[in-house]
Amino acid sequence: MLAAHFDSPGGPENLYVKEVMKPRPGEGEVLVKVSASALNRADLLQRRGKYPPPKGASDILGLEAAGSVAGLGPGCTGRWKIGDAVMALLSGGGQAEYVTVPEGHLMPVPKDITFIQAAAIPEAWLTAFQLLHFVGKIQKGETVLIHAGASGVGMAAIQLVRLANAIPIVTAGTQEKLKATTNAGAAAGFNYKNEDFCEKVLAFTQGSGVDIILDCVGGSYWEKNLSCLRTDGRWVIYGLLSGGEVHGDLLARLLSKRGSIHTSLLRSRDKEYKEQLVKAFIENVLPYFSEGASPHLQPLVDSIYPLHEIVEAHRKMEESKNIGKIVIEMPLKSP
Repeated sequence: MLAAHFDSPGGPENLYVKEVMKPRPGEGEVLVKVSASALNRADLLQRRGKYPPPKGASDILGLEAAGSVAGLGPGCTGRWKIGDAVMALLSGGGQAEYVTVPEGHLMPVPKDITFIQAAAIPEAWLTAFQLLHFVGKIQKGETVLIHAGASGVGMAAIQLVRLANAIPIVTAGTQEKLKATTNAGAAAGFNYKNEDFCEKVLAFTQGSGVDIILDCVGGSYWEKNLSCLRTDGRWVIYGLLSGGEVHGDLLARLLSKRGSIHTSLLRSRDKEYKEQLVKAFIENVLPYFSEGASPHLQPLVDSIYPLHEIVEAHRKMEESKNIGKIVIEMPLKSP
């Protein structure tokens, strides 16, 4: 089968498409013929040699995929059958023509959703759902500040905050991105490049601050984050785009707010945790992707690249040009 590959860590130019062995499903695993996968920041970090896959995971890039069930390993319980349209949360391996997945990490593709759209759901939406509900414990009426609001996780989080009857506000780096977040349901958006988002957040909340911050930026935002965090608020860190170093009295500032810092990574979670997360998502969120559901949730696809243009796809994400998800489409025919 064909798969995205790199021989040594480095820039996007190190990527190429290579013929590799087709995987076989193990105990309790399902073989999926991939129609589409999607890019995540983790793929860029892995390509640079900064985020190796967890032990036992495929070293092929790709943390999510959509396609059809092509095989069943021993011990499968019968919840999936050959030909079922599925989308998968992966620890790796999605940017290839086939991937094996624990059966509990699969979700049915909602009616009226294409494989391209479905590929944009698992990693981004499950990450946002986990951060808001499993980690941040979002409550009705709370205000949530979402950094990188136009990213895949950001656009999912906006809609999930609305679904929880709470108020999403965002930061982003261009007016075009802010407009997209407004269309997705953000109550307010601030351009971090030319506005002080902390001042704007405090003005929006009439000085009280936000209840939850979803932060993938890290070090450079710590002072502003704490300044606009409400007393007893939760600061949830799930990425470090600006690095992890903090210079200053973070703990005293945090203590004065009685605030809490939570950190979370999804890829390294154990199989059972991911199964619980997928199950909760299927029960509480998945029905809202179907046409006619109210509210109607929608994955936002920025662009589609064929597998052989994987280099261009990585470059686009590296330059932060995407609004929503960059999807990688697999070849129509498989060897």
